[in-house]
Amino acid sequence: MVGPRRFPLHGLPRRVTVHEVGPRDGLQNEGATVPTDVKAEFVRRLVDAGLPVVELTSFVRPDRVPQLADAEELVDAVDPAPGVRHPVLVPNLRGLERALAHGVRDIAVFASATESFARRNLGRGVDESLAMFAPVVERARSEGVGVRAYVSMCFGDPWEGAVDVGRVVDVGRRLLDLGCWQLSLGDTIGVATPGHVVVLLDALAAAGVGPDRLGVHFHDTYGQALANTLVALREGVTVVDASAGGLGGCPFARSAAGNLATEDLVWLLEGLGVATGVDLDRLVDTSVWMAGQLGRPSPSRVVRALSG
Repeated sequence: MVGPRRFPLHGLPRRVTVHEVGPRDGLQNEGATVPTDVKAEFVRRLVDAGLPVVELTSFVRPDRVPQLADAEELVDAVDPAPGVRHPVLVPNLRGLERALAHGVRDIAVFASATESFARRNLGRGVDESLAMFAPVVERARSEGVGVRAYVSMCFGDPWEGAVDVGRVVDVGRRLLDLGCWQLSLGDTIGVATPGHVVVLLDALAAAGVGPDRLGVHFHDTYGQALANTLVALREGVTVVDASAGGLGGCPFARSAAGNLATEDLVWLLEGLGVATGVDLDRLVDTSVWMAGQLGRPSPSRVVRALSG
């Protein structure tokens, strides 16, 4: 396949870590349940494409997210490759204990910057959610397990509208104070624009949270995900969440369209001369294969262009 010509821009990192969320955030939004063996093969192909972080699943109640009801089976089916991380999401201590019992060494918790989404997603408000996460983080760290934190609705909320930057900073700072090692800033409904991204990153920096503690997680609802990613990189962020083939969204926010496609991200980064370690050809082949499993074309523009 033909890749982009490389024309580096000043002010960008030399390397970016792509945090692949397709097997979890991508497949949790599917109408049909994907068989465990297909998920495991999807993970294997993503690892073979060079992705250093492939998020597997979420240890949530099966009745809440039936697409991920096979969390234990999937974790057991995946043989971790050297140097590759396989995080899972856990909502509470029960989820953590399930994960630990199956040898998980890398977890994430998922908070919200808004009350409305916290109650819809977790069944409790922001303060109650953070109180629920405190023993999860403490227990995980006591086992030597790292904890990443997702913060949803950082730029807008379908029920509350605009989200105050200070509220996002407060929730993020509190999660770090609990002991989480990294924050992933989620544009859950895809309303962020580049200036808004810079304002939030500057506000976090002023609160003592530099780009080395951050990842970004953009949705492409309004076609802004790549533009937002580029300004985040210029602000020093080096971790970007993406989903192979552009799969996924959020089952608890109807206006949340698909995630930033990993292929679109890698094309951009290759053209900028930013290293990722990802083999774009193998990644495209993987998303074409997965689209076949799902019975529909990939929404990724790069996948469509390179496989058409």
